[in-house]
Amino acid sequence: MKILVVGGAGYIGSHMVKMLSLDGHYVVTLDNLSNGHRDAVRYGEFVEGDIADSALLNQLFTEQSFDAVMHFASFIEVGESVAEPSRYYLNNFTNTLNLLDAMVRHDVLSFVFSSTAAIFGEPDCTQIDEKHRQSPINPYGRTKLMVEQALEDFENAYGLQAVCLRYFNAAGADPDCELGERHDPETHLIPLILQAASGRRDSINVFGQDYPTRDGSCVRDYIHIVDLCDAHLLALEKLVHGSGSKRYNLGNGNGFSVLEVIEVVKKVTRKNFPVILSDRRAGDPATLVADSSLARNELGWNPRFSDLEVIVEHAWNWEKS
Repeated sequence: MKILVVGGAGYIGSHMVKMLSLDGHYVVTLDNLSNGHRDAVRYGEFVEGDIADSALLNQLFTEQSFDAVMHFASFIEVGESVAEPSRYYLNNFTNTLNLLDAMVRHDVLSFVFSSTAAIFGEPDCTQIDEKHRQSPINPYGRTKLMVEQALEDFENAYGLQAVCLRYFNAAGADPDCELGERHDPETHLIPLILQAASGRRDSINVFGQDYPTRDGSCVRDYIHIVDLCDAHLLALEKLVHGSGSKRYNLGNGNGFSVLEVIEVVKKVTRKNFPVILSDRRAGDPATLVADSSLARNELGWNPRFSDLEVIVEHAWNWEKS
């Protein structure tokens, strides 16, 4: 297939481009490089540009005959979304509508969307399945939920079929150490801790010690980046073969607290570093853990790297490189 990957120069997108290419598909990456890296696009064709640019999208869809579009080009930081909601509504929602409009105009009706567990807000149960109520508590989650809702309307009106994959916490790095996580500034927990272990950061902050969890720190479900991309590939293949629109939660089903992740990093790296206890951040739910049984059953998805130590080890190899 010929696949347009929007945001393919970023963390998840670059791993997806590699997997698609090695699986035999032709990939075109569209990225404005605001958060991505040109040298992370090691496979397929690269186009520098923004999905806000309707003329560029029309040109791209006119010149290329795409079978599907995969969308990773969103702003993703919860705290920033609380401080600057306008940027998030514009980029994550309005610009995505611009992309969808271009797809419909050019009759490209298969779409894989990078969604998030943040659409659920504070969970009502230990593990979150697809039927859990959707009540986001920050602008980031709200913008993602708005896209999911718009996709339902686009399907009803235009026949656009979409798979929405709700990530819990993507982590780790390419096992070949060819790609990895390098946001600037970095805000994700595991790479931040690893930077403290490598000496690139003086310490690591733990935001909140009074959450209703086993040790008072937030609990999250970490999914290896390769396993995440595996689920995307399986979802894409089912979608283009007529499975119809779907929604899947993606995680390991195991929750680890911030303090527990710090201890795993210390074990894997054999390094010690200062840990600073800080106040809570706005918009952080206490616990987010996935029930991914629907994806396992319908997609045949079977995560290969579910052990947190393996996830940290791959990320540590990337940090050292």
